[in-house]
Order: sequence, then C-alpha cells, then structure tokens
Amino acid sequence: MRDAYHEELDSIGDGLVDMARLVGSAIGRATTAILDADLKLAESVIAADEKVDTLQRDLEGRAITLLARQQPVATDLRIVVTSLRMSADLERSGDLAQHVAKLARLRFPESAVPHDLHATILEMGQLAQRLMAKAAEVIITKDVDLALQLEQDDDAMDLLHRALFQHLMDDRWQHGIETAVDVTLLGRYYERFADHAVSVAKRVVYLVTGEHADEMSPQGDVQGA
Repeated sequence: MRDAYHEELDSIGDGLVDMARLVGSAIGRATTAILDADLKLAESVIAADEKVDTLQRDLEGRAITLLARQQPVATDLRIVVTSLRMSADLERSGDLAQHVAKLARLRFPESAVPHDLHATILEMGQLAQRLMAKAAEVIITKDVDLALQLEQDDDAMDLLHRALFQHLMDDRWQHGIETAVDVTLLGRYYERFADHAVSVAKRVVYLVTGEHADEMSPQGDVQGA
C-alpha cells in the first residue's frame, strides 16, 4: 500500500513536469505566431491549452484523493500541498501563453507587434521559454541552488519589460494607440509568465527545505552567467 502511495506522489511530480513542458512550448509557439501573424499556429496554441487544464484538474483530483485517503504528514503533506500550488502557477502560465496566441488571432492578418519591436518581443518569448524549462528541471532535480537562480534570471525579463515600456512612452512612437495597448498587454503577459516560473521554483525550494526562498541566497552568485 505504501509503495502505491509513493508511486502516486511521484506521478504528481511527473504531472507537474508535463505541465511545465507544455506551457513552455506554448509560450514559444505563441511568440512565433504573434511575430509571424501565423493564424494556424495561434489556433493550435489556443486549442492546446485544454490539455494543460485537463492535466491540472487531474493532478488536483489525485492530490485531494491522497489527502483524504492517506492523510499525509510532514514532508509528504508538504509535497501534496506545494504541488497543488505549483499546478495553479503552471495552469496560469498556460493561460498567459493562450492570451498571446489570442492576440495574434485578433490582429490577423497583421502582426500585433511593430517591426522595430520584433527583436524585443522575440527575446522576451525566448527568455520565458528558458525560464519555464529551468523550472521543469528544478521540479525533476529538486536542485535548490538552481531554483534560487531563477529569480536572478527573471531580472532580465524585468529589464526587457521596462525597455518595452520606455519605447512606448517615447515621443517618436508612431504606431497608434491600439498597437500601444497590444504591446503593453504582451509585455505584461511575458512578465507574468516569468513570474509564475519563478514561483514554481520557489515552491520547490520550500518543498525541499521547508524554508521560503526569499530568506535564502543562491550559492556561487558572485559569478555572472
């Protein structure tokens, strides 16, 4: 019975990894869709979000069943409760990728992103995808140092977001109000996506150590990556 119980705990972790990989792929494909005005790709991202939602519901159901039947304590209880919170972060990440794709669909056949901002949005999308890939690795490895590094990596997203906003506020902006709103929303979607990846990593830190990540510092952070 206990072996089956721990197998179920492991399967919840596997479900989280699957979710992280799916939403990481989704944000990458959504970025391509919005930059290339690719309607077919945007529609595929929108439709694929249902799989993330299904995984989240399944994981939540299994976690609640474990709580009810096994009444876990100590570390096992922390695993179940933390997993529920991580699944919520990942589900929201999927929604944000879907928002990017929906904006691509809304502006089709035009691109919602002016050509002079393509490089910035591309960089934000690639960074979001890398952050989520690292979050998936953290879930698998339970590497606390790697988890703590994600917050530092997220600083790059914050810089890109600020640069995007400064571009919007520049007197030389010539793309109109509607495009300004689109770009503002995009910047927010990517920033929040990155925040959720960081949140997942922080929850792994708590799962492993019982301490909150904000009270810890990554080792070896003297050297830049």
